[in-house]
Amino acid sequence: MKNWRSILVNENNTLLETMKIIDVSSMQFAAVVDGDLNLLGTVTDGDIRRSILRGEGLDVPIKQVMNPSPICATIENTYSDCLNLLKRHKLKQIPIISEGNKIIDIIFADEDPITKNNENTVILMAGGLGTRLRPLTENIPKPMLNVGNKPILETIIEGFKQYGFTNFIISVNYKKEVIQDYFQDGTAFGVSISYIEENKRMGTAGALSLLKEKPTSPIFVMNGDLLTQVNFEQLLHFHEDTDAVATMCVREYEYQIPYGVIETDGQQLVSIKEKPMQRSFVNAGIYVLSPEVFDYIPQGEFYDMPDLYKQLIEKQNNVSAFPVREYWLDIGHMSDFERANSDYEEELK
Repeated sequence: MKNWRSILVNENNTLLETMKIIDVSSMQFAAVVDGDLNLLGTVTDGDIRRSILRGEGLDVPIKQVMNPSPICATIENTYSDCLNLLKRHKLKQIPIISEGNKIIDIIFADEDPITKNNENTVILMAGGLGTRLRPLTENIPKPMLNVGNKPILETIIEGFKQYGFTNFIISVNYKKEVIQDYFQDGTAFGVSISYIEENKRMGTAGALSLLKEKPTSPIFVMNGDLLTQVNFEQLLHFHEDTDAVATMCVREYEYQIPYGVIETDGQQLVSIKEKPMQRSFVNAGIYVLSPEVFDYIPQGEFYDMPDLYKQLIEKQNNVSAFPVREYWLDIGHMSDFERANSDYEEELK
């Protein structure tokens, strides 16, 4: 039984404070209450990520982000009634309230999500040459470089496995035998692994055309040179809750313009902002794709994932962005590799 009292927050708690409570509890949910424990609203992990996308900032009071009219059950409802409500409304949890709107319990659809087996396939892209990390990659593919005491690819697989995802397909090319000899069929790692082989450069999306069968449920696609603490189950729930055909993980990127930026109105100089900070969301190299997306992928051709997303957007499909607020590092350069090794003990072990 989960300790639902640990996820009660005050309406004046900030988004950041609420985010920390949700992360510590791992329940992906918080209930907003007043001093008398009257339910004011609810907040999900998805609500928080959508607020980040809107640029509302981490110091806004959670009452600006919460759902003020959540679906609830009452003390008159049986446990079976609550389960039916969860199923009918596709909820992960439902608050139980008394006649005076005081929260007395929270029923969760899945009391132990970590131990269940998720059947969704994870496709890891590990066929790159890793030229920017030479000489380290002269005889070994980049995803097999050790960070901490194990290959990057093994850490990625462990990250998915802790959320119950155990079905993997690894796309290989450069030094493929190093990867295949190490992981084999995945039995030694408690997972199932098969391989697709790129005989030529196919791009992140083009390699998916090599799959023997079209998926029947959403799949993950992830670059094999990333280290992250993303909750992959939350990512899948976000994809499903937004009814998206494709979801792209995005990362906030901040940079400073090294000059005074001028704003004008015609010939009139309106303002000068000295060396302003700019913030944008960038592609984080992690994706969730529903089966219908495969109709857009050309067979046997080079096709990168951004091109697939552009086509999906042009065809007016529902495409979502999932902001990554957890640890994330793309190991593209030697400095990134060195940082990954220094981060390992604190962030990834």
